[in-house]
Amino acid sequence: MTVPQRIDPGPRMSKAVRHGDTIYTMGHVAGDRSGDISAQTADVLARLDATLAEMGSDRSKLLSVTIYLADMAEFSAMNAVWDEWVDGPNAPARTTVGAPLATAEIRVEMTAVAVA
Repeated sequence: MTVPQRIDPGPRMSKAVRHGDTIYTMGHVAGDRSGDISAQTADVLARLDATLAEMGSDRSKLLSVTIYLADMAEFSAMNAVWDEWVDGPNAPARTTVGAPLATAEIRVEMTAVAVA
């Protein structure tokens, strides 16, 4: 049996877990929560890039991404940033849902599954 590799394991979660060739990330949120949806989305995607790189992967190897928006009225603005970031020929399966997030300042959160 393969032992999962974990990045920054804590008492509640790990930043990412790799099991075999599959990587699962935690929910990424913006470090600077004072920005609008566009700024927060760019920050989240940069953090996701860094986590994937740390696990030996990149955005071209994404299998799926789940995006949580605090306000679905911000869907178009989030998508504008996403569209500039995503590797078009290798776009992952994606789901976007409206959901209350951990604090009022958080506009967007993303989780991902990728191949190493």
